[in-house]
Amino acid sequence: MKKILYAIFLMSITVSAQYTDINIIKEVKVKNKGIVVSAHPLASEVGAKILKQGGNAFDAVIATQLALAVVYPQAGNIGGGGFLVATTSEGKKIALDYRETAPSKASFDMYWDKQGNANTDLSQNGRLAVGVPGSISGMFETLKYAKLPFETLIKPAIDLAEKGFAITEQEAGLLNSQKADFLKNNKNKIVFVKDQDWKAGDLLIQKDLAETLKRIQKNGEKEFYQGRTAELIIAEMKLGNGIIQAQDLKNYKTKERKPLIFDYKGHQIISMPLPSSGGILLAEMLKMASFQDLSKYQQNSAEAVQIMVEAERRAYADRAEYMGDPDFSEDKTEMLISDDYLKNRWKSYNPKLATPSKDVGNIINPNPKESTETTHVSILDKFGNAVSVTTTLNGLYGSKTVVSGAGFFLNNEMDDFSIKPGVPNMFGAIGGEANKIEPGKRMLSSMTPTLVLKDNQVKIIVGTPGGTTIPTSVFQAIVNVIDFKQNANFSVNTPKFHHQWLPEVVLTEKNFPETTIKALEQMNYKIQRIPQIGRTEMILVDENKTIHAVADGRGDDSVGVE
Repeated sequence: MKKILYAIFLMSITVSAQYTDINIIKEVKVKNKGIVVSAHPLASEVGAKILKQGGNAFDAVIATQLALAVVYPQAGNIGGGGFLVATTSEGKKIALDYRETAPSKASFDMYWDKQGNANTDLSQNGRLAVGVPGSISGMFETLKYAKLPFETLIKPAIDLAEKGFAITEQEAGLLNSQKADFLKNNKNKIVFVKDQDWKAGDLLIQKDLAETLKRIQKNGEKEFYQGRTAELIIAEMKLGNGIIQAQDLKNYKTKERKPLIFDYKGHQIISMPLPSSGGILLAEMLKMASFQDLSKYQQNSAEAVQIMVEAERRAYADRAEYMGDPDFSEDKTEMLISDDYLKNRWKSYNPKLATPSKDVGNIINPNPKESTETTHVSILDKFGNAVSVTTTLNGLYGSKTVVSGAGFFLNNEMDDFSIKPGVPNMFGAIGGEANKIEPGKRMLSSMTPTLVLKDNQVKIIVGTPGGTTIPTSVFQAIVNVIDFKQNANFSVNTPKFHHQWLPEVVLTEKNFPETTIKALEQMNYKIQRIPQIGRTEMILVDENKTIHAVADGRGDDSVGVE
């Protein structure tokens, strides 16, 4: 089985395209070189070229994000937001929060009808679903740790937008599948819609986006938040029911947060704090699982999966009850990740039976939809800087609305608030008071960019897209390495599972072991098979300082080497 998987995931695929060659590289093992892993081969190549030009990991992550905004428009963005976790070669730990914010005209009941029912169509599609974007602000905040000028870092993205690139079969299928929604949510013609269906090899040329990027190249961060681009965003709001005002854009600021740092079996885990739930969930799940010592079991065995699922169940119940923007509600992090709290939480664990979700939280039955349209970048440079970044538009192509004349999709992040207590968002996640809509507030996220250190040296850089499946995928990736002693390739590409308290079902990928599924069903677990969970990007440094970089085999993800 191992040989078969290696044959699949070690292959490189070259596709000819105008102005560039697309070379999909799934795994690389090197020493003393910089590495970039992202969701698109052209973006990874851009990041690697920046490293070759003398840039560091921070330069590379800015350039890679900008390239993703062009070549991966379903999730890469300048109209969304994200989180960055990093450690510098000097050991400084960094967490940047450039999550979107609610507009000043937002209100807790803005998606309710006259009868008090929540309208999730309004929170998920069109201009009213848009939060104030943070991505450009985040990139400029990252710049203070970089070496090269922003003008250099944005140039590859400008070229890709202006000259075009050949889309893959998967990308063509996505654009075709969204055509009706694009037409519904845009009043002006957009380049993502054409009369005939898109097909593999078609060139996607984005002239308006190229001009936007050129203005940012010339005028800097101010261009997006106060310049011509800001004017175009406001004009787009006025074409429908959007409520973002000029002052909302002008007032946006990236926040430098204190990274969430905790220990797991002799390793230091560095992850994102609130307003991302990811770091807290990861800490809760790892600590609760440690009470049973996963290393005693086989990876994806019924015993191991049950322990992990029950840790996930309790952590996600806490997410619904306690987590939100710490600038607006009480930050319960210290309590939630304390040993005393988690030991008490674990008392109801039964190794022979599923714990009913009603026993660990206030139950409401949601109807979930799953999306993976977030994107992750992992980078390690030869200087010792490590960066883990996850960015998103939220849903597939965000709000489906493109800024007329500016050429980029806007997010639909307002759906990540609790639009009404007890009403699930598009990922099936339940929220309460802590995550209600308030002007200027940052909506709760699941993004989990993470670093793992051993003896103060970078060991793992990891993250993934996948909505609420993000923290559980990162959880699995880390225990695959630390507890189950797997290499990077198998840690990323072995079948995944996910549970999030509600709905009371365990999701498994279709190739998940049947013997484990049957054993879990005998313990009263409800199993639902789905095509895939997330797309993990991992860099692993072994004891010999060899760097193993793996791009997830579930998509066109690729590794770029300095």
